[in-house]
Amino acid sequence: MTPGGQLPVPKLAARLVVLVAFDRDDGGTLRPAFEPREMPDERRAIAAARMLSHAHAGVVAWARDANVAEGEYGPPEVLYQAGDVPEMD
Repeated sequence: MTPGGQLPVPKLAARLVVLVAFDRDDGGTLRPAFEPREMPDERRAIAAARMLSHAHAGVVAWARDANVAEGEYGPPEVLYQAGDVPEMD
């Protein structure tokens, strides 16, 4: 409860920030190196992507506005991209 005795209002709209890296399999096809990671903020996503770019075929950090309660998501915005990454939907 808030100091005034009110219940806090749930945060419906948020900014979803995601980091994912890609490697090539034996056939040369790009595959995710790990499950996409939700990052706490854009600055940390970009910093992590820069570090990972030296160890993977490609890396991308992206963000989008999200209203999870309504299931609505805005278009993805690439924050940082290096190397080979598949096209985003």
